[in-house]
Amino acid sequence: MTENFRREGEYPQENGPAQSAPLGGAYPPPPAYPPPAGPAAPAPAPAAAAAPGWFEAHQPPPAPAGPAHAVRAKRPVALLAAVALAAAVVGGGTAVGVEQLLASQGRGGGGISGTNVSQSSTGTVAGVAEQVSPSVVRIDTRTGSGQGTGSGIVVTADGEIVTNNHVVDGATAIQVTMSDGKKYTAKTVGTDPDKDLALIKLQGASGLKAARLGDSDGLRVGDQVVAIGSPDRLTGTVTSGIVSALNRDVNVPKSEQQAPQRQRGNGGWPFSYDGQQFNGNTGSNTTSYKAIQTDASLNPGNSGGALVNMNGEIVGMPSAIYSPSSDSSSAGSVGLGFAIPVNTVKSDLASLRKGGSGGAGDTKGDGGDNGGAAYGFGTSF
Repeated sequence: MTENFRREGEYPQENGPAQSAPLGGAYPPPPAYPPPAGPAAPAPAPAAAAAPGWFEAHQPPPAPAGPAHAVRAKRPVALLAAVALAAAVVGGGTAVGVEQLLASQGRGGGGISGTNVSQSSTGTVAGVAEQVSPSVVRIDTRTGSGQGTGSGIVVTADGEIVTNNHVVDGATAIQVTMSDGKKYTAKTVGTDPDKDLALIKLQGASGLKAARLGDSDGLRVGDQVVAIGSPDRLTGTVTSGIVSALNRDVNVPKSEQQAPQRQRGNGGWPFSYDGQQFNGNTGSNTTSYKAIQTDASLNPGNSGGALVNMNGEIVGMPSAIYSPSSDSSSAGSVGLGFAIPVNTVKSDLASLRKGGSGGAGDTKGDGGDNGGAAYGFGTSF
């Protein structure tokens, strides 16, 4: 038998209390001293979820997640609907405000009798012609030396017509033809030879469409204009052009009877400009006015008619044209026409209604509704 001699303390565990390994514990037992520090060990993987027990297995299933998603999905739709509603309210309020503003402006201004061009046709020759033509008439006269033709502008619904003095000067009978072909007899109310203006009144007329008289001071060279009249008895003829010049000094005879060398072959009314005679000799008893020059085609018979701006307002009354030929077959417009400014016409209406400086003349006005046939006018062209 061998005996082992060991020093005390050589095996420390023998001197300490006895330690028993726990049941199911790790084997072998941990060392008495902690191991030296080394690199960090990786984190342990998460433990697997324990299987549900009886209690968990018998719990009611959780509520489905659908409604929560639906609520979240509906939020953008609700937001868009709110924005659309706000826009509709603002837009509707703006429209109402604009409508009320326009209505208040319409009520605030003074009413003007006459006609305006509809909004859809403003600025077109066709629109101007459609609106203004019913207010422009043809005037046929009978004098001691024959017959004459001119044009006129309706200024009141009961039949006041303003025209050139030289259209009705010396007339013993006057027949007026409307744009729809209806005829009236008329008598002279007043004349103003110095301004070449006259006012006549239809017999038995009512409900006529009066023209709207504009402002000729607002005209500019280059503005578009429309001329409406009855050249050569062609009722309601429409031409167009521009304002070629303003404030032309035009001289014309004061009356039909004072144009001894008038060129009756082409029907042109004599006038002079810048010392030159046109369409014959104007004679010694003349008058002058500041005229609007236009290149709109004007021909004999346009005198007394309408020169209209693109808003459907009368801005002038054609009164003189230049016809270079004395041959009636070749006479016509060459783009040199002159019109009395409408402001001159408006300023003279009150005087004309009282007889004017030239008086009312001796026109017969008792022709009734026979269309003037008794005076030899015959039928219209």
